[in-house]
Amino acid sequence: MSAPDTLSHAARQVFEFDRDRFATALFAPPDRRESLMLLYAFNLEIAKVQESVREPMAGMIRLQWWRDTLISGAEGGTCDNHPIARPLAELIRRHDLPLQAFDDLISARQDDLEGFAPADMAEAERYVQRSSAALTQLALAVLGGTSEEIRRAGDHVGTAWGMIGNLRALGHHLSMGKLTLPEGLLGQYGSRGEEVLAGRASMEALTAAVQVMGERARHHLSEARKFKAGRQGLAALLPAILADGYLQVIEKSGWNPFDSRVPRPNPRPIRLVIAHLMGRF
Repeated sequence: MSAPDTLSHAARQVFEFDRDRFATALFAPPDRRESLMLLYAFNLEIAKVQESVREPMAGMIRLQWWRDTLISGAEGGTCDNHPIARPLAELIRRHDLPLQAFDDLISARQDDLEGFAPADMAEAERYVQRSSAALTQLALAVLGGTSEEIRRAGDHVGTAWGMIGNLRALGHHLSMGKLTLPEGLLGQYGSRGEEVLAGRASMEALTAAVQVMGERARHHLSEARKFKAGRQGLAALLPAILADGYLQVIEKSGWNPFDSRVPRPNPRPIRLVIAHLMGRF
């Protein structure tokens, strides 16, 4: 399915390459939807840097361009006529969005270029907190969800979403030489990161490590739902509904990240509608 012609450039990018976040953004108030699309399109722009360059240095230069451009634009300076960068800089000024969150997102992608692999579960969680959870916090800020309760819920939802995303994309990441399973966790089951990257790790070790990661993501979803977030930032938290479904698929596959069902997108529109109507995530 191709993107409708009526969509903005940012929304078209999200529709094409991040159908899950596109679906959840539709539940935002009409005057905030395009703002979410800009944030999610920016995330796509920096995420694809690693795949679009041959040398890490070229990617570093591109990411630094994004950092410099957003700082300049946020301060009211000149901003290149980029279809995402220029309106995003205006969005940052309009909502006084924290540049630190954008810096965290960019820094996480720099780690990718440098071949970062988490040593343990704590490092794996810190990575998704600087990427997925940081994006969730920005989305909440755009929606006006600034209470401590909703921010804490957002941190857990973003962390869970990032961990599940890494599990669903494990095969793709390995093809790029990127490992997101913690070295220490693999060691507990008799394997090593280099074996996983070389395709020599046992399926028993892989599925055991994936299960631990999946259960940890489920824990974050459970923790998020302890907070009364309200409706104001609900659209930014709705990925939790999709996360439940993806975890079920991974579990039904026997925690096999290479099962063909695992990376398959499933926006679950009916479940999203019900969750939105009930004000739950």
